[in-house]
Amino acid sequence: MSMLTTVATLRATQTGRAQPLTTVRHQHLDAKPFVLVPLTLAGEACAPLAALAGTDPQHPTLLTVRQPRDRTMRFRFVEELGALLLPYIEDCRAETETYTAGRGKETEERERALHAPQLLVPNGEGIAYLRLLGRLTRLRATEGPHAVHPDVPTLGKWLTWFADQAEFPGSSTTLAATRVLTAHWATGQSSAEDSHLAAVVAWIDPPGGRSGADAARETEDPLVCPPAGPATDPGFDGILHDLFARYAETEGRVRERVGERIDQALQGQLRPTWDLIWRGAGLARSLPEGEHVAARRTFDRQLFTDYAAYLDEHGHPQGRRDRAVGAARRLAQLEKAVARYEAERAYDDPLVMAQYELTGEAFSGTVVAREENHFVPGARSPRWRPTITVHTDRPTGLSTRTKVTSPARPGQSAEIIEVTPHDGTDLVVLQLKGGFARKQKPPAPPGTLAEVGEPVTYTVLDLSTVMAKLPAEEDTPWTHGGPRKPYEPTDEDAEEEWE
Repeated sequence: MSMLTTVATLRATQTGRAQPLTTVRHQHLDAKPFVLVPLTLAGEACAPLAALAGTDPQHPTLLTVRQPRDRTMRFRFVEELGALLLPYIEDCRAETETYTAGRGKETEERERALHAPQLLVPNGEGIAYLRLLGRLTRLRATEGPHAVHPDVPTLGKWLTWFADQAEFPGSSTTLAATRVLTAHWATGQSSAEDSHLAAVVAWIDPPGGRSGADAARETEDPLVCPPAGPATDPGFDGILHDLFARYAETEGRVRERVGERIDQALQGQLRPTWDLIWRGAGLARSLPEGEHVAARRTFDRQLFTDYAAYLDEHGHPQGRRDRAVGAARRLAQLEKAVARYEAERAYDDPLVMAQYELTGEAFSGTVVAREENHFVPGARSPRWRPTITVHTDRPTGLSTRTKVTSPARPGQSAEIIEVTPHDGTDLVVLQLKGGFARKQKPPAPPGTLAEVGEPVTYTVLDLSTVMAKLPAEEDTPWTHGGPRKPYEPTDEDAEEEWE
């Protein structure tokens, strides 16, 4: 937790209302995402019990399993979920756009989806549920003694992909409502309590002008506000146990009436969370979208297009575990994504950048002097490197020869060539390179060189992150298992117990 987050949390405790951590929204939110609110059977990590799903806030689709320990009913639940989610995915693929890939002479025209799917669940536990459900369904056989409907393994592959995308902080493909909200507001409660969606929403938008603390305290009553899942409340489990017992003992119309009571009970547990997700999404949409969010969403669309094409061409499910090169590449991709996302957040948001100023990774000040006609020796001729002098409000904490960049001019690099302490502040001389509309000599085009009196911010955070070079999968050395073979489900996978 950063210092500013700590201060905001204390401030929320004092005022009784959540405090903003950002000035813009750093995730893309579709107007109509696919919302999924799952419930699981008590005592089993992934036994499906019920779910509300769909893209219409007013008319969700209820899916239930009236005998959760029945294998056939479990897979029927997955089929019904696939009948909702798979057409939504296909609708996202329906419209495409043409773009140019590559650089220079090595360019080509490609197609990608105009829309990427967005799956919205209540909390981080909901994402863990997606991963488990994908793991238990993507390897199933569609032929033989343990055959399942073809939609089951297809849905499992997509659920696994959705869960994988959730690990990348810049992705907006799979989002947990609690994580989105707490990334933009600080509540006056612990991080563990922040996994309770109703409490988080209460802190941000308490009803009737009441304090967030009082409103959040009321959400602790499961009768007033059922848990956001996938786990159920123990008191509700007792009610379900009796209903399940009656359902198993009865037949005909009596059994159907008991089944309807089960559905009504599950609907009552799910609907409050369903409404809270849409309410939370509306709160997040009230913030303007950050500048780099659109580019990250374009990358989401590219990844979605590539994976859909892979399934069309090969259809192989994800393996039980990554091979050597695949694991190394995924780790490198995660490291790159985290570094770039943190840098883009700071570039888009002065409140986020302020956190890096406190840690000495950025500084702000006012330009007090500039030398436009500054040149440095070059191999053949002097090179144009104008300088500016920035007066900071506090010591910068950065040394000479440090490379920095300004969010206002991200295409222009700067190097600190002198730092002079001055009455508890600093005078920082920066030598600039690039960002002058390709001009190689003065005068600088208007706006490309900071003016005297202009407030500026510089940071060591770099948007141009580079991933380490790794061999192709087919070139994996024998010391690391040799070339990777596509994972083929075995008979054991088809017979695997649902646990």
